[in-house]
Amino acid sequence: MGGVLVIGLNHDPRVMPSTLLGAPLPAFDLPALDEAQPNIKSASMKGGFTLLNVWGSWCVSCREEHPLLMKLSKDKRFKLVGIDWRDTKAHADDYLLTNGNPYAAIGTDQGGRTVIDLGVSGAPETFVVDNTGTVRLRVPGPLTPEIWAKDIEPLLKDQGPAS
Repeated sequence: MGGVLVIGLNHDPRVMPSTLLGAPLPAFDLPALDEAQPNIKSASMKGGFTLLNVWGSWCVSCREEHPLLMKLSKDKRFKLVGIDWRDTKAHADDYLLTNGNPYAAIGTDQGGRTVIDLGVSGAPETFVVDNTGTVRLRVPGPLTPEIWAKDIEPLLKDQGPAS
């Protein structure tokens, strides 16, 4: 009983396991939020460290994590890619205009199919994808500086420089 308690106390409930851990990112091809940009494809996430962030303008917790995403977007060791989930273009554009756009690219998933394939439980949710396109970590809920330092930064250091 004591062992279970110790494990439970050391487990961060915000960092959840996923059936995708250690597996390739599911294939997807999403239209870009900006129609002038190319589609966002899972295949394009190979060759460098990627944070794939599921968000929506309707999401209160997304607003909570947004300042950190803006800060992280300046880090050249990885790219930050967004999936705008079940949103309208007008609302998403307004959100980004008001709060800033941290994303290198944004795909839209109005129907939610890609988000279902990723096993997303709610927005925001972030997936850490390595240079081979393999999911290394799933973080449900807003990213925090603590999650970044404890769980993501070590993966980034193991990854080496982005290509």
